[in-house]
Amino acid sequence: MTEPKILVINPGSTSTKLALFQGLEELSASTINHEQQELEKFAAISDQLDFRLDLIEDFLDEQDFASRELSAVVGRGGLLKPIPGGTYEVNDEMLTDLKEGLQGEHASNLGGQLARALAEKAEARAFIVDPVVVDELTPLARLSGHPDLPRRSIFHALNQKAVARRYARESGRDYQEVEVIVTHLGGGISCGLHRQGRVIDVNNALSGEGPYSPNRTGGLPTLDLAELCLSGKYSAAEMKEKLLNSGGVAGYLGTNNMIEVEEKARAGNEEYDKIFRGMAYQVSKEIGSLAAVSADKLEAILLTGGIAHSRYFVRLIRERVEFLAPVKIYPGEEEMQALAAGVHRVLTGQEEAREYN
Repeated sequence: MTEPKILVINPGSTSTKLALFQGLEELSASTINHEQQELEKFAAISDQLDFRLDLIEDFLDEQDFASRELSAVVGRGGLLKPIPGGTYEVNDEMLTDLKEGLQGEHASNLGGQLARALAEKAEARAFIVDPVVVDELTPLARLSGHPDLPRRSIFHALNQKAVARRYARESGRDYQEVEVIVTHLGGGISCGLHRQGRVIDVNNALSGEGPYSPNRTGGLPTLDLAELCLSGKYSAAEMKEKLLNSGGVAGYLGTNNMIEVEEKARAGNEEYDKIFRGMAYQVSKEIGSLAAVSADKLEAILLTGGIAHSRYFVRLIRERVEFLAPVKIYPGEEEMQALAAGVHRVLTGQEEAREYN
């Protein structure tokens, strides 16, 4: 039986990553970088659809690849309504929510739209897999401390679930059979407790929970934050920028380049070393809090994402948490492979596509 051919699309704020797969084998890949001046002429992210679509079709032409050969097109999932993890076929309701930016504007909202547009031309199926809004929290995990502010699940679901599946596969088991903490270490940091195929608790990596990261503040002293917001010093847009883009390491040191930060820390710069160690300290605390929820069921702690390439950072975490469970490292992120794998499971009958509603 011939393996299905799958086109994978991962739109970022200034790039579009593309890959062609036959089954789980990557045939070719490319990253199209977009100049900021090109994007500034579009009022909204969804307005970029035709612009990016033309570039993707150019990529297919360069591969001498007829779109009719495709079985499916998959895009990175966007800021939709909260949904359980899985592979979703793009339907009209999803398309509307992506275009309107239901939970905000983000380049990933283009993923499903691009997949649907290309799939229609190819007479193929369009999907998304494990978007950032995957929500499998338990009722207790939703409690925040105030009914007006319930906890929300927004995290690196695609990479976290892919890494947990890989660990399960390497252990000779199914994802539904393992209990692990997966920590994604990147521009944002998320720590999730995976139990029986569901992420039952995770920090909201977008809007202010958990450890500080290269760009984001993470959790802050609540009353002090409220007073700062109401001080009149900053507009709502300026506060959002401070919390999401210029907080964390960038706020303390003026840079979010973790390679530079580590180099200066290891060279003896005490301030850089303190902030570097502080981030590892906070990550370790987040892992420890989830381990308490897992109790004696926890079998492994998995570290992934770009910063997991840093042996120094990994060592700082390992020293604090390895008494809880073995620590395994899966550096980087394989989003393209994870998107293809989610669709492959559906096309080969290993699981059913979910319906978005």
